[in-house]
Amino acid sequence: MKVLSIDTSNYTLGVALLDGDQVKGEYITNLKKNHSVRVMPAIEALLKDCDIKPADLSKIVVAKGPGSYTGIRIGVTIAKTLAWTLNIPLVGISSLEVSASTAGRYFEGAISPLFDARRGQIYTGLYQFVDGKIHTLQKDQLLLSTEWAAKLKELNQRILFIGNDLPLHQPILLELLEGQAVFAEITEQNPRPSELALLGRDKEGEDIHSFVPNYIRLAEAETNWLNANKEKK
Repeated sequence: MKVLSIDTSNYTLGVALLDGDQVKGEYITNLKKNHSVRVMPAIEALLKDCDIKPADLSKIVVAKGPGSYTGIRIGVTIAKTLAWTLNIPLVGISSLEVSASTAGRYFEGAISPLFDARRGQIYTGLYQFVDGKIHTLQKDQLLLSTEWAAKLKELNQRILFIGNDLPLHQPILLELLEGQAVFAEITEQNPRPSELALLGRDKEGEDIHSFVPNYIRLAEAETNWLNANKEKK
């Protein structure tokens, strides 16, 4: 089975090709650049380097959010288009779950990936590996980092934090959690698209037409528009 994975849900752009139990190729950058003009060339270059034609692909796996509203939309749109055109299954995986899988596979404890959501808020969830499989302990959510730290304090166990936005919230986590907080190395912060492919490899495909991203919250522009129109009614 040849699985193509796509992640544009944050600044990190990642695409990977998994062929059975082998990672044939992987492309990752962590740049504040437009994913919309870079992701298709990245996919084309990866397939070309791996001597794989689009028609050879068996499945598309995409990071479906949360994260950047625009970034998520780009990745999901391309994934849906490819899956529909090639008539192959499409699988969506939580962007936070991908991040947790990148560094937490051998950590004995809970894993809290996080993405900055501005104004002191974070997108996060809680995961743990059991017998080599990742499990969701608390679903993906949006809340203040101080609120999240208070919740985790009650668990009375070590928590591994991971994510490129970690430096923005690390002081608060350290202050409130002290010895409970463990922080992934900088080399582990970029979510690996090969992990994304592995997470979705054995999952059943989803209905392409009804497949939607998981933004958790609406984009600010949409929220403002809805509020303005409510007032007019």
